[in-house]
Amino acid sequence: MTEKYKKYNDINELPLHYKPAHVIRTMLDSRQISPEEIKTETLKRIAKIDNKINSFLRLCDINNDSGEKNAFWLNIPIALKDNIATKNIITTAGSRILENHIPIFDATVTKKLKDQNAFIVGKTNLDEFAMGSSTENSAFKKTVNPWDYSCVPGGSSGGSAAAVASGMAYMALGSDTGGSIRQPAALCGVCGMKPTYGRVSRYGLIAFASSLDQIGPFTRDAVDMAHALDAISGHDSKDSTSSDSAVDNYSAAALKGYDFKNLKIGIPEQYFTGGIDAGVLNRVEAAIEEFKKLGATVVKVSLPNSKYAIPVYYLIATAEASSNLARFDGVKYGFRAPEYKNLKEMYMKTREAGFGAEVKRRIILGTYALSSGYYDAYYKKAQKARTLICQDFENAFKKVDVILTPVTPSTAFKFNEKTSDPLAMYMSDIFTISINLASIPAMSIPCGLSENMPVGLQILGNYFQEAKMLAIAAEFQKHTDHHLCMPAI
Repeated sequence: MTEKYKKYNDINELPLHYKPAHVIRTMLDSRQISPEEIKTETLKRIAKIDNKINSFLRLCDINNDSGEKNAFWLNIPIALKDNIATKNIITTAGSRILENHIPIFDATVTKKLKDQNAFIVGKTNLDEFAMGSSTENSAFKKTVNPWDYSCVPGGSSGGSAAAVASGMAYMALGSDTGGSIRQPAALCGVCGMKPTYGRVSRYGLIAFASSLDQIGPFTRDAVDMAHALDAISGHDSKDSTSSDSAVDNYSAAALKGYDFKNLKIGIPEQYFTGGIDAGVLNRVEAAIEEFKKLGATVVKVSLPNSKYAIPVYYLIATAEASSNLARFDGVKYGFRAPEYKNLKEMYMKTREAGFGAEVKRRIILGTYALSSGYYDAYYKKAQKARTLICQDFENAFKKVDVILTPVTPSTAFKFNEKTSDPLAMYMSDIFTISINLASIPAMSIPCGLSENMPVGLQILGNYFQEAKMLAIAAEFQKHTDHHLCMPAI
């Protein structure tokens, strides 16, 4: 196990596996390193440490030679969460029911990265069907936090977060339904973004809750995040919820930075009223002070309906999950129970054996919320409350450019600490869930350590304001060194 870390003075000091992708791009272009060398070193790194970290469910070694020859991600090792379809490669969503599922097509984001000739090293572990906050719900293995092997990496995209944090990939994609990118990014000390709903195509993402799910990247810093968003954003006719609004040049915005003298930051009073570990609160408040020192104006804003976010989310998300997961019945694809007497028994035995406890819990909750006599009392009322949460953010962004909050109420918790109390586990996403309900973009960036474990700062933006957020994050990282602190493995 390890609880050690090392803080570097600048990116030039970082070992190869911890360098940002934009540095690797420069090294490749200037021939300081060859594509074969960077691939070999990454695979050596995985062989050396992934038997301890357990980030990957499988390696796949995908490198498309027919794509763009001048693309940013050309030959750079990346990873994909295992609920993102990869043609002819097993994609399980972390579930026994899809243990041998081999998609016949690529997700849109997979194709976009293949078109950039990215080197896809493997598929990463996750909570089953992306339902969880610790990656303890995977049917196959438990991923550990690279900073402390006795702690969870967060979830549901824990495998992707740990892969980037431990230097086994320079970028990894995850999915975020209620915080599943930002929470593990914070707990593992990397950057993670949930874009505006519709900014990135969901085609080929195995659905959990369709009105909340969004694909996004994990990276070492904000500049890499911008390059990742450049690669995966844009309208997709295969996704009916995909936005056709113009896509900004995110990398240009991040490289340009931001004049903080023109920056107005909102601090929501409801997010700083208690329930946050002292160390986490200290680091977040210190980061806000850094923004002020750099010239930003800080004002208080109110998000009064945030208090309803947890119950609203767990009504809407479970209802949509109940509908989406009805397709996994043993008839069309995936696992089928080996013995049964009739069709009904086949359904029952297949779903009983194929789904884990957390997935069953959410299906039951969602089916109940949608059932006759309860729809109006629960699901319909939750949707009305969701509208109020959206209006809170719309009002706040009339006054400020971005909003800053904690990402999590604590640093990474120990394995099994919350598995016996689902509500306690759900509360670990208390600062992230309302963002998915409102469909706005948000990102987590490192802002220091509490008791030698990473703390994340959450930056919230208005709809399709990712370029502004990335410019602000990149400017902050020019003046701070939190993103240069790495686990010593």
